[in-house]
Amino acid sequence: MNQGTMQLIMIVVLFAIMYFLLIRPQKKQEKAVREMRASLKVGDDIITIGGICGKIVRIKEERLTIQVGSDKTKFDIEKWAVSRVDEGSKGGSTKRSQKSEDKDDEKKVTPKSIKKLGKAEAEEAAEAPAAESAAVEPAEEK
Repeated sequence: MNQGTMQLIMIVVLFAIMYFLLIRPQKKQEKAVREMRASLKVGDDIITIGGICGKIVRIKEERLTIQVGSDKTKFDIEKWAVSRVDEGSKGGSTKRSQKSEDKDDEKKVTPKSIKKLGKAEAEEAAEAPAAESAAVEPAEEK
């Protein structure tokens, strides 16, 4: 093959690689976001692109009225401003309970747990790691 044909093939291969690595994934992501915004319904907890968390109370074409905060302030936003639907409120209680069980198994000493413990127990918990490191240090000096 001559050099002109090889250059043409290389350009075509470069465009194919760019399409499959850049353009196609971006289009898939945009499609998923469009579908998410089209499937919004009253009662969904959402997070906006500005980081505001709220609950949808009314939907009008391209506008949403969301309720935020403990005083239940309502304001309107555009649908394109919705970043994602917060799944934490839907079935999140089982995930939270599993996480709390995992945390109980670890038994880490934190400032809150130190307050709950008696002073003697807190001192023992604080001295235990220091005693382990002290036992290691003389071995290193030999």
